[in-house]
Amino acid sequence: MLMASMKEVTFGYGDVPCLEEVNLEIRRGEFVAITGPNGASKSTLLKLQLGLLRPWKGNVRLAAGKAAGGVGYVPQHIAAFNGGFPSTVLEFVRSGRFAGGGWLRKLRSADHEATEQALRQVGMWELRKRKIGELSGGQKQRICIARALAQEPDLLALDEPTTGMDPKSRFGFYELMRRQATAYGRTVVMVTHGLSEVEGHLDRIVELARKEGGGWKCCTTTSCCGHFAPVE
Repeated sequence: MLMASMKEVTFGYGDVPCLEEVNLEIRRGEFVAITGPNGASKSTLLKLQLGLLRPWKGNVRLAAGKAAGGVGYVPQHIAAFNGGFPSTVLEFVRSGRFAGGGWLRKLRSADHEATEQALRQVGMWELRKRKIGELSGGQKQRICIARALAQEPDLLALDEPTTGMDPKSRFGFYELMRRQATAYGRTVVMVTHGLSEVEGHLDRIVELARKEGGGWKCCTTTSCCGHFAPVE
């Protein structure tokens, strides 16, 4: 099943294009990394795919929506909470259960179970009663990921999700994302610089490389033809 796609997409800021003629297909149950040098428009590519930015030209399609399980999105730098953020870890992660609407509905047992499971998956259940402002940067990043997991989405979209994590936490996170794809059929799309760490867990790599004359193009690890074959 095709989860997300781009066809001949061009986008830029001001009047200068930063992505040109992007063609991309992402299927259900894949764990995909978007990588490339600093300034390669990796976050822009992810936002275009999620519909947070509108392309100058071309078509973007996203199957995950309200009619399906939706999208769990963790933007870059989201963990930079103010120290006085008035919420416990449990309250924050549980709020993910309302992401699709219905803020006034009563919480069900399924909501509590999904919240607990998400916190246990990222190793933060024992800190559930802590105030968010008391957490380290890496711990804040993990509860943001837990909130996305609690939504039980069809698509997890993660922009530099391991920022602030120590090596052990990063490797545990990669294994967790691999299980999300394999055991639950979720699609995981992750912007990352740490490709060497995660490569063994991935199904595919989308690499952004500079075009001759400027701009960026989408590549696989083997070619720059716009077709994304599985990683060997």
